Amino acid sequence: MARRQQTIGQGLMLLNLLVGCANAYAQEAALAQPAKEYYGREIATTMHFLGAPWLVRESRQREEDCEKLLAALNLKPGQTVCDLGCGNGFYTLKLAELVGEEGRVVAVDIQPEMLGMLRAAAEAVGLENIEPVLGTEVDPRLPAETFDLVLLVDVYHEFSHPAEMLAAIRKSLKPNGRIALAEFREEDPDVPIKPLHKMSKEQILREYAPNGYRLVEEYDDLPWQHLMFFGETE
Repeated sequence: MARRQQTIGQGLMLLNLLVGCANAYAQEAALAQPAKEYYGREIATTMHFLGAPWLVRESRQREEDCEKLLAALNLKPGQTVCDLGCGNGFYTLKLAELVGEEGRVVAVDIQPEMLGMLRAAAEAVGLENIEPVLGTEVDPRLPAETFDLVLLVDVYHEFSHPAEMLAAIRKSLKPNGRIALAEFREEDPDVPIKPLHKMSKEQILREYAPNGYRLVEEYDDLPWQHLMFFGETE
């Protein structure tokens, strides 16, 4: 009788384990389904790595004034920064120079081909303070309470899981860490970017506030983009 009860008990434990695993897999599968819209905004498709040359086009500085954007970040030597959605590393290399040898830049992308281009570019100029990370659509795989700044340049609007990504970023920030968000201005019809790849300030605030962020600073002197800084809600 005791042996039979033990066998039944083991069977129930195995059944519970299998049910738990099945539920976990179901939840993961549901989470992996990309959203089509968020707070009324249609989510854009991620830029394919074959389009990477556009990120390093000769006219980018003239059109976007990238140097002015970098200066507005007010980075200091020794800081730890994340370039999230780094692509082929256009901004990553510049960030690595700004934080210096004592600083660190974690460069995240979901396409390994983009990270391969970044590694080649970093090696070509001898930068050794860059750590490439292959993230996923739901998890940038960032260490907790690590970053002084997480930079998102024209990439947030492509996040297929905005809430999950914003939650992960929030956990990765130091107590006084910030997000620097750059997005092409939807309010300006003269910005020659497809509407799906532009965002208004109103829409940005509509999405960030419910996810535990507060606007702490704005920079409005870029030719085509909003630059908005967010910290955690107190």
